[in-house]
Formats: sequence, C-alpha cells, structure tokens
Amino acid sequence: MGSYFLFSVFYNIYLSFFETSKYYPDFFTHLVALQSEAVIESFGYTSKIRIHPTEPSLQLYVNDVFLARIIEGCNSISIIILFTSFILSFFAKFKVTFLYIFTGAVLIYIANILRIVILAIGIYEYPQYTSFLHTIVFPLIIYGTVFILWVFWVRLFSKITADEKAV
Repeated sequence: MGSYFLFSVFYNIYLSFFETSKYYPDFFTHLVALQSEAVIESFGYTSKIRIHPTEPSLQLYVNDVFLARIIEGCNSISIIILFTSFILSFFAKFKVTFLYIFTGAVLIYIANILRIVILAIGIYEYPQYTSFLHTIVFPLIIYGTVFILWVFWVRLFSKITADEKAV
C-alpha cells in the first residue's frame, strides 16, 4: 500500500505541472496518442490526433472520422503504478524484481497502445459495437495483461523463494 500511495503522490505531482496548460495533456498522454496514431497508420488507415479545443485531451481520428478522446487515464501510468506496487509487495532479489517491473511496465505500455488501436479501428469498422468495445474489450485487454503478469510473478516469486529456502 505504501508504494502505491508514494507512486500515486509522485504521479499527481507530475500531473500538476501540466495543469497550467488548460487544453493540452501531459507528456505521456501525448506520447501515447502519437504512438497510437502511428500504429493505426501501420494498419493502412489514415490517422490524425488533434488537441481538443475545450479540455486537456487529444482527439483521435481515423480516416477523418472522430472516434475517441485520449485523456490522461489512457496513458497507462496509473495501471503501471498499480502493477509495480503489487510486484513490490512480493519483492524477490533486487535485480530480478527490478527487471520484472521494467519488463512488465513495457508490456503494459505496449498493451495499452494496442488497446487504443483496437478500440479505434473497431469503432471505425463496427460502430454498432462501440459500447461493447469500450466497456468490455478495452478494459479486458489492459487488466487481463496486468493480471497475467501478476500471476506469473507470484508463481515465479514462489519458486524463487522456495529455491532460496531449500539452499
């Protein structure tokens, strides 16, 4: 709980530096939007991001159709903080723990980009499933990734701990 609280405080301090820009999101949200745009284009669609005119978010367009807003909550940092805090609660050797947190954070970040891409292309191609994609598929991808990484860590950590006790 302590690491979650500490990381969340630091993240909120980071976000407070961007509150001075009324209509422009933080660096990581902008980066996620740019990378999502690039991946969408790699699938053969035309994609654009534009600064939202009235809020700190970016508008995502596919083939000139506005599909979604990319807001601070879309940048995966909060999920990475949650993931990291859980892993730290089952701390193993420093190097193993650090490498797992780093690798997991990268995988979560990539999964997040892919979920935005899947959502955008899915809504573009199948607008009738917008609600299903956003409320079921969208969270399932990111939280499923985190859950699998957690289960893998607990199994790995349990093995490391058992091996250390056997020695």
